[in-house]
Amino acid sequence: MTYIKICGITNLQDARQAAALGVDALGFIFAPSPRKIEPSVAQEIISGLPLSIEKVGVFVNEDIREVKRIADLCGLDALQFHGQETPEYCRQVSLRVIKAIRVRDSQSIEVIQAYPFAAALLDTYSPGRAGGTGETFNWEWAREARRKVNFILSGGLDPGNVRRAIHLLHPAGVDVCSGVEKAPGRKDLFKMMEFVKEVRRADETTR
Repeated sequence: MTYIKICGITNLQDARQAAALGVDALGFIFAPSPRKIEPSVAQEIISGLPLSIEKVGVFVNEDIREVKRIADLCGLDALQFHGQETPEYCRQVSLRVIKAIRVRDSQSIEVIQAYPFAAALLDTYSPGRAGGTGETFNWEWAREARRKVNFILSGGLDPGNVRRAIHLLHPAGVDVCSGVEKAPGRKDLFKMMEFVKEVRRADETTR
């Protein structure tokens, strides 16, 4: 089964609706973004979620002490690093690490090899933005990488293209944010339902 993460959660209603759809993880962004959430708000949301849902904190070049403080406060299960965090930096935490790689060309993906201890997430490169572009990158680059390592696919996914992405790339997981929103930080229940449905349809025919 393909791992499904819905990122950019900002309120309890969206979080509970996503959890009820059977997704594997929810992402909370603690970095500059239209979807940034305060740790105290994230803590309140997370306290109302099932233990079975993985709660992922998303950080961009944050001081490691602040990362650990927020992780402890909120009860995070995993940490997603979306900036220029080095392998040495990422090894300083005890939780599961997801390292985002911003893909701008076929060579970008080679960076994965420096983080063998982390789950890799491939996202679209955009100058001046660490993520949340809503745009896809050239999936042929990811197709080449898939022969060497598995990864979570992100960047411009939505209900209309996620099934094709899974058929083409067979990723370990998919990560969606703006593709299931009605406005930045506000999820659309119908879009979330369709996204999950399309992933499971792809699983039935490819796994």
